[in-house]
Amino acid sequence: MTDTRGPQPQYEGYATGPLPGEREPAPGPSGPYHPPQAYQTPGGGTQGGQQRPAQGGGTLGGAQGGGGAQATRKPRTGARTTPRTRKARLRVAKADPWSVMKVSFLLSIALGICTVVASAVLWMVMDAMGVFETVGGTISEATGSNESNGFDLQSFLSLPRVLIFTSVIAVIDVVLATALATLGAFIYNLSAGFVGGVELTLAEDE
Repeated sequence: MTDTRGPQPQYEGYATGPLPGEREPAPGPSGPYHPPQAYQTPGGGTQGGQQRPAQGGGTLGGAQGGGGAQATRKPRTGARTTPRTRKARLRVAKADPWSVMKVSFLLSIALGICTVVASAVLWMVMDAMGVFETVGGTISEATGSNESNGFDLQSFLSLPRVLIFTSVIAVIDVVLATALATLGAFIYNLSAGFVGGVELTLAEDE
């Protein structure tokens, strides 16, 4: 069938404007069309790469939602906070006799000096208290006679004589202590070859 009505007149209002019943398009740049959603996405996320406006007029990005989740995270209560003390079990397998001799020599010298000083201090205290005078008088009366005055304790226990006697004892002590310590190191090395030596357990200071 062919149209025999000929050309129809065009209406300017309908050609350039919206049809009856249609809304007038909003001015501004056109963007992608987003259909309305019945439920909003949680945390104010984005849809299609664009941020959706919130009810208060602002926008809530996905970073804010992640920050809120981190802020509400609670620390673990079962975490162990007490530091663990480390221990090490060692064994003294050998003692160097030369090092033992040097250490024992120095310690015995220090002990001898302390002995001499202590003897001198003790003699001065006893002399200040009058012990030698009292005891010496008693001994001289007991051992004295008409011809002799008896035993003089004060002259026998004078300070120089006491210091000389104490120094001799200190020297003997140094020699004996050094020799015995060195001999003990040899004996320990022999016994450690059979039984394995002394075992020690070391721990860190808390």
